[in-house]
Amino acid sequence: MLTPGSVSLAEWRNIYQGGAVALDPACFAAIDAGAAAVERIVARGEPVYGINTGFGKLASVRIADSDLAALQRNIVLSHAAGVGEPMPAPVARLMMALKLASLAQGASGVRRATIELLAAMIERDLIPVIPAQGSVGASGDLAPLAHLAATMIGVGEIWVGGERKPAAAALQGAGLEPLSLGPKEGLALLNGTQFSCAYALAGLFEAERLLQAALVTGALSTEAARGSDTPFDPRIHKLRRQRGQIEVAEALRTLVAGSAIRESHRDNDTRVQDPYCLRCQPQVMGAVLDLLRQAAATLADEANGVSDNPLIFPDTDEALSGGNFHAEPVAFAADMIALALCEIGSIAERRIAMLVDPTLSGLPAFLTPAPGLNSGFMIPQVTAAALVSENKQRAYPASVDSIPTSANQEDHVSMAAHGARRLVAMTENLANVLGIELLAAAQGCDFQSPLTSSEPLERARATVRKAVPKLQDDRYFHPDMLAATRLVASGELAASAGVALPEVAG
Repeated sequence: MLTPGSVSLAEWRNIYQGGAVALDPACFAAIDAGAAAVERIVARGEPVYGINTGFGKLASVRIADSDLAALQRNIVLSHAAGVGEPMPAPVARLMMALKLASLAQGASGVRRATIELLAAMIERDLIPVIPAQGSVGASGDLAPLAHLAATMIGVGEIWVGGERKPAAAALQGAGLEPLSLGPKEGLALLNGTQFSCAYALAGLFEAERLLQAALVTGALSTEAARGSDTPFDPRIHKLRRQRGQIEVAEALRTLVAGSAIRESHRDNDTRVQDPYCLRCQPQVMGAVLDLLRQAAATLADEANGVSDNPLIFPDTDEALSGGNFHAEPVAFAADMIALALCEIGSIAERRIAMLVDPTLSGLPAFLTPAPGLNSGFMIPQVTAAALVSENKQRAYPASVDSIPTSANQEDHVSMAAHGARRLVAMTENLANVLGIELLAAAQGCDFQSPLTSSEPLERARATVRKAVPKLQDDRYFHPDMLAATRLVASGELAASAGVALPEVAG
């Protein structure tokens, strides 16, 4: 049940993953009040931006009452100017739900029929084909949201069962009629941060899964290198007072507790300290956890807010113009998520590099029983390095950029769309890096036989060994990497450990 203004991140995640959406009927009173206020404003005959004027730099142009319907249709058609590959369907569906929750708060002045059509499209899995490029994150995500609005008036294309169909035909096939837009409705559908917010939320949800997987792969790498668990001692982290660090250290302690590998070198180990990639996992991953939680708090507010303009206030019949469409909060949140993804991958790649280096790990070179004849994990580490560097390049803050648009009327923009859209690709890169670490760490632990790790890590190792056998002689590596990445990205690896891991958007 979607209750506008109070939807939890867990509920947004469920929608992103394909969960059903039903609009809370209690919102209809506010919707009707907003629509009635727009009717009264039109009847007064006064010029009001977005209702009976032009848009952007053309706001001073007064539109006759007889042209108001054409005005709203024209803004949709003219603004549907996106380019590039279509949005992934799960992200587009989440964007639709975010728009539904925003409009249903009654501050946009749209009619109940408009909101009911959007809800019906989500229910029937009619997902607009929306080009993913063309928004600067203010004044709203205009181009992508215009492509959404266009399908509601029967223009453009809609995904139906994985097939692209003309919007009018898709609506008709589902028993729905295209809209004739009322005053302000076209602008209300276009204005808002829902495109940027949907992509940022998708990045956040994927980042949470990958952070949890990275704790498992990091613990397994620690075991493979016969690392110490002393850096996970709670007394160390209590003194730092950083919440994320304390929670990550606790998770790592739980993951390695009872390991026979650890006990085998607890005494008389000539090594004094482990490399930072092992020893500083609580500090690095804890900071990542805190950063993701900050981003989550911002996105939770944004997802429940109204980012339209102008906003309708039925109690006074006012339409107030402001700047809620400016997506600066989303841009900052997306930048934080990008930094977090970059750092998870950076420290994971260092653990892979450590494991394949016999000087650092004490394991056979490149984790192969017969180095020289076999190259083992030599090139998977190179692949991980390449992906990490690609994510570093993508992690440059988008929010520090701006470019004037609309004849300098919109002279400062957020670039939230760019900042959020890159996150999906960054999570895919990171999942591959962690998949490589999973294989390398499992291989390293195999060399510790007959000693075993902890129960949680042995469960995780058994999960990967069901999908990928131990590497003896070189073989075609690509399928192994794909299988390991699937375990990471799906959440199966983290779940297999069977312990509570820190949550970001719970």
